[in-house]
Amino acid sequence: MEAESGMSPVCLSVTVSSTTPTVEVHEHTDATLTCEFKTEKDQNPRIEWKKKGKGVTFVYFNHKFTGPYVGRAKIDGATLTIHSVTQKDSGEYRCEVTASEDHVNLGETTVTLDVLVPPHVPSCEVPSSVFVGSDLELLCKDKLSIPPATYRWYKDNKALMASADAAFSIDTNKGILKFNSVSKIDTGMYRCESSNSAGAPKSCVAQQLKVVDYPVNTTVLIVSAAAFSALVLFCCICLCVCRRQSCCRKEKDPKSIKCYNPAPPPPPPTRNVSDQRECYHVGACFAPCDEFWVCHYMLLIHC
Repeated sequence: MEAESGMSPVCLSVTVSSTTPTVEVHEHTDATLTCEFKTEKDQNPRIEWKKKGKGVTFVYFNHKFTGPYVGRAKIDGATLTIHSVTQKDSGEYRCEVTASEDHVNLGETTVTLDVLVPPHVPSCEVPSSVFVGSDLELLCKDKLSIPPATYRWYKDNKALMASADAAFSIDTNKGILKFNSVSKIDTGMYRCESSNSAGAPKSCVAQQLKVVDYPVNTTVLIVSAAAFSALVLFCCICLCVCRRQSCCRKEKDPKSIKCYNPAPPPPPPTRNVSDQRECYHVGACFAPCDEFWVCHYMLLIHC
């Protein structure tokens, strides 16, 4: 009759929805994942729950729970409740309703479960000692807290606050306390605190950091002093030798000495008839000094 009146038949299908598409619960509490459905004809549809991960795993199939959900979950209609959830239960769940008697017989909805984990005691990396002037990073990490923790560093139980003129910087999201150049005033007891919205903050045990001077190496000092003394002695010897060669007069081999006599050669010996005396002019040369030749002439008179 509907066909004769020109009206197409109304096709109803199963509808599935959730009033809480995102569920946040604390660790070790119960999580309820709602799933509501309506069918056209089928009053006893098939209900399945699956969890997405690297693959798809069944949570509830063929009227029973599977795997890690056995004994710790229950079904009410199509609503799933998981008892004492842990971080491993976090993820995306899918509720599927199959009504075989309906025209469109499959409907589904997705619910995301976030299990909140309060802060755990973070692991802190603080060296026992560093040298003055070294760059340094103190590390703090809490890998288990959900949502991810933020961090605060303390020195001698006083919170460190980074500023433009501070000698350090703090990455509150990564838990890194960084010094570009440590000094002795940075010596102290350091600890880190992690916190998030899921619970009370937790802190690691304070650890001692000492900033020390570079060690003095006695062997290096002795070797350096000996080398310096040897160098000074060598320089003194060289200076003495140089001065002796430059400033001390020496007699040279007459064959190797050249005399530059500006005066004419001495005349041959003459005899004075009246007093019978002989006079000789004799030239004499002396050894060079300071690169100059000094020649002297002496008049020797022999009578």
